[in-house]
Amino acid sequence: MAGLLAFLRRDRPEKIEVNPYHLWAARFWHGMTAGVWFPLLARNRFRVHPKCWGLAFTISFASIINSLLRPLEQVIYGRRIARTEIKDAPIFIIGHWRSGTTLLHELLVLDDRHSFPTTYECFAPHHFLVSAWFITRMRFLLPSQRPMDNMAAGWERPQEDEFALVNLGLPSPYLTMTFPNEPPRCPEYFSLEEVSPDARARWKAGLLSFLRHVTFRNPKRMVLKSPPHTARIKAILEIFPDARFVHIVRDPHVIFPSTVKLWKTLYKFQALQNPRYEHLEEYVFDCFERMYDAFENQRHLVDADRLIEIRYEDLVADKVGQMRSLYERLSLGEFEKVLPKLEEYLAGVKEYKTNRYQIDPELAARIDQRWGPHMQKYGYCQPA
Repeated sequence: MAGLLAFLRRDRPEKIEVNPYHLWAARFWHGMTAGVWFPLLARNRFRVHPKCWGLAFTISFASIINSLLRPLEQVIYGRRIARTEIKDAPIFIIGHWRSGTTLLHELLVLDDRHSFPTTYECFAPHHFLVSAWFITRMRFLLPSQRPMDNMAAGWERPQEDEFALVNLGLPSPYLTMTFPNEPPRCPEYFSLEEVSPDARARWKAGLLSFLRHVTFRNPKRMVLKSPPHTARIKAILEIFPDARFVHIVRDPHVIFPSTVKLWKTLYKFQALQNPRYEHLEEYVFDCFERMYDAFENQRHLVDADRLIEIRYEDLVADKVGQMRSLYERLSLGEFEKVLPKLEEYLAGVKEYKTNRYQIDPELAARIDQRWGPHMQKYGYCQPA
């Protein structure tokens, strides 16, 4: 009893605010099998906050269901998936969190010639081919909007493939979200340059397997979006030598506070602990530097006609013009075929407002100091 009381006292420096997600709402981790989920708990010494015990129970229950459905999908579709070829190398949208990658993803997947991993496929990578017809009818399991920026959410909408990799049991920096009061997880999996050859091979095999499943469901050129891929150019080219990359950048004075808000929101709604947000600002600085150190060292591996760069500010100011240029430079086919859908989409979101941030001069100076070379390279002049 004394040990339990000590545990309860230790992990409550802040009161957990009311969580708008109901108990049965889907979190990122509900797609794990028992063989992935329970070792994750053990590695973090089962340090689940008491107020998250209900969430941990639902994930544990879901992990058993996932473990049962996985072999069913394998029996039904396994041989056909193994023979599935990815004929067109994917388009990878890369860039730091909050730089506009989601917007760019939404715009590119308007094209009927493209496919993408859906939110459900990333949540349930083990069995979505046999379960999507049923689970995706349960729209109450997801909020209608993302809590960090109010962009639309839903089972059929495009999603980051990084969540699929996490649910498949591959190491990822995203595991930091599960137990945010523990040290950051898997920083070496940003670039994969520091992991063993066997671990690197497992990661590539996991990504390729998931993408084969997606291709089996819809055999078109995939558009993928995951910020950690920004640091993985070399590994991606080892799988897809002809991959195309769209790199989007944004003013770091906006990216920094927006990313801090992103992690706070995700920790609050996705974590199994009461987040203390310790060293969060340093974590944001460090992730950015890891990501762009790797990207700048590897970008020369991509042919000039398969890597283009877009500034978020330019995209927002002229979405049609920037998308037309993107199609031409990456040789994605006739832009006029997607233009009507693009114009319809833009008309539907014209009232959307981005978050605005004000940062104090001291923080602005730290951003200038830490990220100055990046700012200068991409045209974001440091304030005088």
